[in-house]
Amino acid sequence: MESLRLACIDSAAEPLFGLSPDGGATRPGYEPEAAALVAAKLGRDIEWVILPWEDMIPAVQRGDADAVWCGQGIIPSRQEQVAFTRPYAVFNESVLVRAGDPARSPEDLAGYRVAAIEASANMRLAETFPGVQVVPFGASDDVFGDMIAAVRDGSVDAMVDDDVVTVPLGDEPEFDIAFTAPTENPWGIGVAKTNPELLAQLDAALADVIDSGELQEVWGRWMPDLPYPAEALRKGRPS
Repeated sequence: MESLRLACIDSAAEPLFGLSPDGGATRPGYEPEAAALVAAKLGRDIEWVILPWEDMIPAVQRGDADAVWCGQGIIPSRQEQVAFTRPYAVFNESVLVRAGDPARSPEDLAGYRVAAIEASANMRLAETFPGVQVVPFGASDDVFGDMIAAVRDGSVDAMVDDDVVTVPLGDEPEFDIAFTAPTENPWGIGVAKTNPELLAQLDAALADVIDSGELQEVWGRWMPDLPYPAEALRKGRPS
């Protein structure tokens, strides 16, 4: 059986995915379970190709991985590099600050150093906040963990990431959620533009698990407090 090689980072970013206990072969979380559903429709096993964040799309372009399935918001800068399937998730974005910080709106962040993953939807949002200094993060095997550590130790004043991974941190005593922006960013599977056959296969398999309700079951197990975006996921591929 030919393996489906999927690029992702190895990071503790629950409920999307947890830190792998064996370097990538076994991965818990919503994304790995959703990927397993899709791979099963294609009759393929999954091989996770663990890479730093900024190397994932180049690896797909080179053919070192078949696709990137790792928190990829479908934004124009990424659509220029790879082709995307229909979304398998839709998320808003939240701003995390240290406990006791009074910021509760974009305007409250004026003068703050705000971390975001470089060239991401989160960074694009951070750049709209008036008077902030955006601090791009990348070039790391665990960019998400690096941003959390930077907020914790005061290297930055806040960070922006998707609500699915950021909101749970707000329950920890050392952090607060300043606010959540209702951006409704769709996430998809990124495939090399030179591989339209695989793109079509993944898109069709993803449509099957959406229509069957299997994806919603996985969503409910991992993210019971987030509403399942049924209507958005049934719209199909982005233009």
